[in-house]
Amino acid sequence: MTDTWEDFISKKIVFVYNANSGILNMASDYIHKIVSPSTYGCSLCGLTYDTTGMKDDWKEFISGLKYQTEFLHKDEFVDKYAETKDDLPCAYINTGDRMDIFVTADEMNSCETLDDLMELISGKMAEI
Repeated sequence: MTDTWEDFISKKIVFVYNANSGILNMASDYIHKIVSPSTYGCSLCGLTYDTTGMKDDWKEFISGLKYQTEFLHKDEFVDKYAETKDDLPCAYINTGDRMDIFVTADEMNSCETLDDLMELISGKMAEI
């Protein structure tokens, strides 16, 4: 089955970081990733960002996905959608009327490299 333009518009992958928004949180996270990257609590951020911002390979990858993407910190996700019972970081498929888990925290945390994460997401995209 091929996706239609309506599918692209109506479906969205919502990535949720295991971190809160705000300048103080971002500064603390930035320092934590430099000083002790192995203990940083958000593998999504750790894999997709470096000290200069979002990695180019990740930007290119997400721009090529068949659905729109949205990236939210956990407090932003709660404000926009609802409290999540899923562990973070994770990703959801938002179809407009429901939000289904797409990538679990366990799956995301098992990725050791950005390539692992992109392969995981590509595999999941092939299933939908």
